[in-house]
Amino acid sequence: MKALYPGSFDPFTNGHLDLVKRSCDLFGNVLIAVLKNPSKLPTFNLERRIEHISEATKELKHVQIISFEGLTVDCAKDNSVDLIIRGLRAMSDFEYELQIAHTNRSLNSDYETVFLATETHYSFLSSSVVKEVARFGGDTTQMVPRIVSEDLKKTFER
Repeated sequence: MKALYPGSFDPFTNGHLDLVKRSCDLFGNVLIAVLKNPSKLPTFNLERRIEHISEATKELKHVQIISFEGLTVDCAKDNSVDLIIRGLRAMSDFEYELQIAHTNRSLNSDYETVFLATETHYSFLSSSVVKEVARFGGDTTQMVPRIVSEDLKKTFER
């Protein structure tokens, strides 16, 4: 089975990594699809985000990383995946993610979305929180893979 894990991953967190590892155990193969969204100005460019994810997942045998633009269901179809993975940290995520899942299903009924709850110790993590901590000089080493933490420190050095 092949699962699609889409997102902007700006930056890729330990919560994301945990979901990838668990998805590999559950589904076998995971395709991480990094969204290129021209309407957003990311902290890290697409190539660097892919490098971060590649480094963080290098020990995982059944992970592939691609970039995509456009609709998630089109990415799923183009890459012959079986399902879409989305992570949930809190109840507030559920409403948004459910709306996205219903939208994707209405666009292409071939794809189910599987929600995975994050591990409790990652439930507070979001890319926005990590960037805020880094922006004010906080320690992100327990929040993101080493390569990401180093890049955040360089990016937000004062």
